[in-house]
Amino acid sequence: MKAVCWTGVNDVRVETVPDPSLLNPRDAIVKVRATTICGSDLHLYDGYIPSVLKGDILGHEFMGEIVEVGSKVKHLKPGDRVIVPSVISCGDCAWCKKGQFSLCDNSNPKPAMAEKMWGHATCGIFGYSHLMGGYAGSHAEYIRVPFADVGPRKVPDGLSDEQALFISDAFPTGFMGADLCNIQHGDTVAVWGCGAVGLFAMKSAWLLGAGRVIAIDRLPDRLAVAREHCQAEVLDYTKVNIPEALKELTGGQGPDACIDAVGMEAHEVGYEGAYDRVKQAMRLETERPYVLREAIQACRKGGIVSIMGVYGALVDKFPMGAAMNKGLTLRMGQMHAQRYLDRLIGHVERGEVDPSFVATHRMALDEAPRAYDMFKKKKDHCLRVVLTA
Repeated sequence: MKAVCWTGVNDVRVETVPDPSLLNPRDAIVKVRATTICGSDLHLYDGYIPSVLKGDILGHEFMGEIVEVGSKVKHLKPGDRVIVPSVISCGDCAWCKKGQFSLCDNSNPKPAMAEKMWGHATCGIFGYSHLMGGYAGSHAEYIRVPFADVGPRKVPDGLSDEQALFISDAFPTGFMGADLCNIQHGDTVAVWGCGAVGLFAMKSAWLLGAGRVIAIDRLPDRLAVAREHCQAEVLDYTKVNIPEALKELTGGQGPDACIDAVGMEAHEVGYEGAYDRVKQAMRLETERPYVLREAIQACRKGGIVSIMGVYGALVDKFPMGAAMNKGLTLRMGQMHAQRYLDRLIGHVERGEVDPSFVATHRMALDEAPRAYDMFKKKKDHCLRVVLTA
């Protein structure tokens, strides 16, 4: 089959690789009907996630069609269209039973590296390095789905492939970002980053009862999407001081909740942005945590900072004093997709959210190298590229 393989920093190629096969009676083989490049994929593309090896197949956000199931998968059959969550979870361990599916004890077959870096291993994730299990990713014609009796959900007949696609990762990630904020009716929620996850966090904040949503980015086209599709007030961080602007907008108080939907490759003009870029390039820190620092500074006393942007290891100049003395609650994690899928499918079926609004470009799998370059450099107002085989 064809697959998009990582071959070096900022270099992916479409190669011919062996077809996947069933390895366990709880497996399924899925023909990928649609997959997309996520901002998290850029961390691998750019070489910031350890243990990505030449030839690894990328991609974790996808939907497709069942072509084969193992003997213990009873609720799916060949021909079913399915949404497949990006996180792989067994459904049986203590963490899965608590609904904390991304902390699964049993889906990462290579826990040693994660234990060394983080103290404990977390779940496996499709196409996201050997740190997360070394699973082949979704930027391919076919993919093996472990624990298929737990993760995949059938796509209702009324949903298109593109609507289903973003329920696999971006929508539940954004929703969890808002859910972690414990939004009370009328709360003001600020979201850093107007990529797909940030936009879905904005829509989710409204669903959960927010009274006001404020979007922060620098790209005019993305700010326009936040304003038009997510009914958000918008701030361009290259033109205003964000903590001061948020205070002005909230009567000096600051937002009730702040969501970091950017993560380890945040952009910032000026001294602090240059500082992080230099330290990251020298591998003296692995992140560019400007957004995280700013969200902690901006959040009101006693508020919640929700972190859904990906961080991998070490952050410098973390404003612990602000977080502690303001009594902030920091909540974060890889998203627990299986907890949210059915609820989000319902929102889409009822017409409350149409996730396909983030799809700006559609390309063939063979065009993946160009798609990655376009997505990274945000050419042609690219928000998300949908790849099809």
